[in-house]
Parts: sequence; structure tokens; C-alpha cells
Amino acid sequence: MNLKTNLKSAGRAFRSESENLIALLMFAFFMILPAATSAYKIQIYTNFFNSILLCLSIVFIWGYCGTFSFGQAAFYGLGAYGYAIISGNMGVHSLTPLAALIAIGIVWLFALILGYFMFYGGVNDVFVGILTQCITLALSTFFGQTAGPEWHVGKIALGGYNGINKISALYLGGLKLKGISFYYFCAITVFVVVLVFKILERSKFGYTMVAVRENRQRSSMFGYNVPKVQMIVFSIGGAIAAFAGVLYASWGGYVSPSSMSITQATLPVILVASGGKKSPVAAMLFGFIYYFANNLLTGAGSSYSLLILGLALVVVVLFVPQGLFKTLFGVLDEKIMRRFSHE
Repeated sequence: MNLKTNLKSAGRAFRSESENLIALLMFAFFMILPAATSAYKIQIYTNFFNSILLCLSIVFIWGYCGTFSFGQAAFYGLGAYGYAIISGNMGVHSLTPLAALIAIGIVWLFALILGYFMFYGGVNDVFVGILTQCITLALSTFFGQTAGPEWHVGKIALGGYNGINKISALYLGGLKLKGISFYYFCAITVFVVVLVFKILERSKFGYTMVAVRENRQRSSMFGYNVPKVQMIVFSIGGAIAAFAGVLYASWGGYVSPSSMSITQATLPVILVASGGKKSPVAAMLFGFIYYFANNLLTGAGSSYSLLILGLALVVVVLFVPQGLFKTLFGVLDEKIMRRFSHE
């Protein structure tokens, strides 16, 4: 009898364990992947993690708190530009972590101020998406017009549509993060962020975010400062996107206004929506599948990856609006629960 009771308790505790299992399998896969592929492929896969980190910033603000935003590409681009400018003017490899932190901090402050005026000003729902998209387009256009010699910050020229090149790689403790070391740094960063998200889900602040997502008016009636919660979540999401931008600039040694393009703004949103915006693991899994498939199609000379993704999104919206993998995880967890609770 005690054994049966324990099994039932385990079944109830198994909620979302399918997500955790998939996350562990993905972590193991990416940890051993470098042993089975070329250095060139490792370079490509490293940038996948940067893009996934950008997707996770959308999961945080949209999936957890219900704030729909196209502004993550702006924070991503600002993080990349900020790191390029600050590290370039410092000119010391050992100070690149400080340059990264300063760049992320500046973007976090920008997102915090923007969030303050939006949420305390009553801007919500689709209007947040419209406003952040306008800001993204404005920043992309601005940086595209900075081609003249007068457009420089210290000794770093902004370069207009040509962007900034020869950006310093990140250094940690004297170690240059390049190649396989940078791959593991980006991979571990992404999975640590997912782990933090999963822990946050069960925290008081995590429950508050979900309450705000589900019903802002009711949350306000229960005494929650809804605009403050939205502002904090929005600013943290901006910082995560900026971190992804820093990693991108360090990865390629280059940044241009294309990092804030329409495609860069909308693609992560589509990936998150298709995988499941309320689950970081679901969004991450769908994102990786897309980027791997896109790489294969591009290598085969096909340019239809975005068309295929668009069709996939239509199917998901029509048949599994919660997201493909989020729905599959839910079905799997339900079967596990039934098995453990079976008399």
C-alpha cells in the first residue's frame, strides 16, 4: 500500500518531467556533438545557440508574462553594437567580459525605461508589439545611415550598412573563447538559462508572472503591481537578448544593421510560437530543429526554409495553438500521470 501511494505521489510530481527528460537528452547530445563533426560545423552550430538564447528571451516575456514583443531584435542588435564599441575602445582582451557586462547593462536599462513608459502608460497587448517593432525598425534604419566618417564612438566607426568588423572575441581568464571552447560556453549558457527558467516557474515571482499573463485585471485586484511585474520581466528579457547579441558579435567578429532586420525580429517569434511559448524546452527544441533543417536546406541549395516554416506555423496555429512540442509534452505527461494513478 505504501509503495502504491508513493507511486501515485511520483506520478503527480511527474508533471512536465517529459520536458526535463528532453532537455537532458538535448544537453547530452550537444555535449558529445563536437566529437562527431567538423570544426566548420561546430562554428555553425555555435551560432545556433546564440539564436536560441534570443528565442528564450521571447519565452520569458511572452510565454511567462504574456507580453508580446518584436523588440528583442533591437535589444539583440544593441547588445552586439554595444559590445563591439566598448570592447574596441578598451582594446584589452582581458577586459572583454567587462565590456560585455556594460553592454548588457546599458540595454537592460534601456529596456527598463522603455518598459516603464509602456506599462505604466497603459500600453498592452498588440500595441506593445507594434511599438517595439517600430523601435526595432527605427534603430535598424538609424545604424544603416551611419556610414560617414563623423559617425564613430571613440575610435570605432559605426560603418553604416557595412557595420563594424574585427570585433574582439570574448576572453575568460586569459582563455580566448573561439572554436570548441566558445561552442561549449554558448551551449552551457543556453541550458543554464533554461534551468533558471524551470526553477523560476516554481518560485513566487514565477507564479506572479503567470497570474499577470492569465489575467492582468484580476492580478491587480489581488494587490499585484502589474505594470511593475511587466516592466521587470521586459527588462530582464531585454538583457537576455542583449547577451545573445554579445555572443553573436564575439562569434562572427562582425555586426551590422541586419541584426535588427524584420526577419531577425519576426523569426524568433515564429519559432517560439510554433514550438510552444509557455515552455522554454519546447521552444528550444523547435528552434534547433528549424536551424538544423535550414542549414541542411541551404547546403543543398534550397531557399525554401522560411516558406516551410511559414506553412508549419499555419498548421500549428490551426491544430495545436499551444505549440507543437508543448502540446506533445502535455500529452506525454498525461499518459504518465494516468499510469502512475492507475489502481
